[in-house]
Amino acid sequence: MSGMNHSVVSEFVFMGLTDSREIQLLLFVFSLLFYFAIMMGNLVIVFTVTMDAHLHSPMYFLLANLSIIDMAFCSITAPKMICDIFKKHKAISFWGCIAQIFFSHAVGGTEMVLLTAMAFDRYLAICKPLHYLTIMSPRMCLYFLATSSIIGLIHSLVQLVFVVDLPFCGPNIFDSFYCDLPRLLRLACTNTQELEFMVTVNSGLISVGSFVLLVISYIFILFTVWKHSSGGLAKALSTLSAHVTVVILFFGPLMFFYTWPSPTSHLDKYLAIFDAFITPFLNPVIYTFRNKDMKVAMRRLCSRLAHLTKIL
Repeated sequence: MSGMNHSVVSEFVFMGLTDSREIQLLLFVFSLLFYFAIMMGNLVIVFTVTMDAHLHSPMYFLLANLSIIDMAFCSITAPKMICDIFKKHKAISFWGCIAQIFFSHAVGGTEMVLLTAMAFDRYLAICKPLHYLTIMSPRMCLYFLATSSIIGLIHSLVQLVFVVDLPFCGPNIFDSFYCDLPRLLRLACTNTQELEFMVTVNSGLISVGSFVLLVISYIFILFTVWKHSSGGLAKALSTLSAHVTVVILFFGPLMFFYTWPSPTSHLDKYLAIFDAFITPFLNPVIYTFRNKDMKVAMRRLCSRLAHLTKIL
C-alpha cells in the first residue's frame, strides 16, 4: 500500500441531505421509524420461518435470508445517518469509509443474486411444478445462498483492492450522507478514469444483469400462467406487479449510480434513501406480509406465544 503513505486525509466529511432544521427533524423521525420497522418486520419474518415447520420450504428459506440481508444492508448506513442528522461536523474515518463501501457492495451484491435466485425459485414452482422439489433441494438452496454471498464478496473486493492504494490529499468532502465509491474515486489525488470505468463495468454489470434476469423470469411466469389459466393471470399480475415495484426501487438507484456517465448531481444521494430505507421496508411487506401462508403462520405463532405466556 505505497499509495497510502502519501495520503494525508484521515477522515471524510459528509454534507448530509439538508441544513434546514425543520427538514432535519422530519428526516430524523422518518429514518428512526423506518429503521425500527425494518428491523422488527424482518426479525418477525426470520423468527416465524425458523419456528414454523410449515414454512420449512425453499421459498421461505430464501425469504428468511433476504430478511437477514435487508437488516444488514440497512444497518450499514442508516444508524450513522440517524446519528449525524443534527451534527454540524458529520465525519467518518478513512477506514470507516472504506468499510462502509466494502460492506454495502458485498451485501448489496449478495442481495441482487439472491433476488435472482428467488425469481428462479418462483419460475420453477409455476412453470416446472413436477420438477420443483427435485431441483430445489436443501442442497440447492444452500448452494444459492453460498453463491450469492461469494459473488457479493468478490464483487466488493475486486473494486476496493485498487481503491485502498490511492493517494488522498484533499479535499475530503462527500456531498452525501454515506460513502460511495464513485464519489470517493473523484476525491483521489490522481487520475482515476480507468478505475471509474472498471467500477462502472463491475457494478453496472451485476445490477443490470440481475435486473434483466429478474424481468425475464417474470415474463416467463406470466406467459406460463396466461397459457394455462387466463383467470389466474390477473392474480399473477397483482402479485408480480408488487414484486416488480420493489425490484425497480432497489435496482433503479443502483443502475443510475453506476451506469450514468457522470453521477455528480444531487439526485443520487436522495435516490440512495430508497435503497437505505424504502426497499428494506417494502421487502417484508411485499414478499411475506401479503403472503397467505406467512400470515397464517404468524397468527399460529402468536397463539402459541400467548398460550405459553398464560402457562408461565
